[in-house]
Amino acid sequence: MVAAAGQGTRLGASVPKAFVPLRGRSLVERSVTAMIHSAVVDEIIVLVSPDMEDVARRMLGELLCAEVPVRIVHGGGERADSVWAGLQAVPDDDAVVLIHDAARALTPPGMIARVARAVLAGSPAVIPVMPVADTIKRVDGDTVLDTPDRSALRAVQTPQGFSLAQLREANVAYFADTDPGFTATDDASLMEWAGVEVRTVQGDPMAFKVTTPIDMMLARTITDEAEPTIFEVPS
Repeated sequence: MVAAAGQGTRLGASVPKAFVPLRGRSLVERSVTAMIHSAVVDEIIVLVSPDMEDVARRMLGELLCAEVPVRIVHGGGERADSVWAGLQAVPDDDAVVLIHDAARALTPPGMIARVARAVLAGSPAVIPVMPVADTIKRVDGDTVLDTPDRSALRAVQTPQGFSLAQLREANVAYFADTDPGFTATDDASLMEWAGVEVRTVQGDPMAFKVTTPIDMMLARTITDEAEPTIFEVPS
């Protein structure tokens, strides 16, 4: 599943972030293409807001007729709502599902395959991670409370991979709980909340998220006519 229903207001674009062009191809096009090139997916579901469906169909164009079937499903107002709509569109409980942010448009296909293989090997929840380079402070307002040991911290990327049946169960429990005590900012946090063990695999620097204009400048700088696979971390 490629999540492309958000607005991405921090980018400051006139269209939702997933539809912003990056050297002639939108972020969502690039993300769908990476999924196809990973050679591990049987179907791709693109989650878009209802008012962007026609735009998505025009942008995806020939990708909708690729060897890997591509479907468009309407997402919701929040990420969790969009993912739930996507999960309901998959009939097979035995499936492995990969959930990817369209904004991580330069994610190497090899990293996508790495996540999928880890789930297929028996882990019910798998996330790609990168070491944290910056010193991190925990704060309350403008007051520093403490400094966590960054050797134990990781930055989380997508796609995140899951056993579909267990992710469905976690979603059902989450939406049924009137006071879950937290907001699920990613699907792995939802699985943690449900008591499912989450494992990690090596992420990739190219899987950075395009969120701000500076991120887009970086993406444009490192992208040329050929996909920048030379930056991929080896499997």
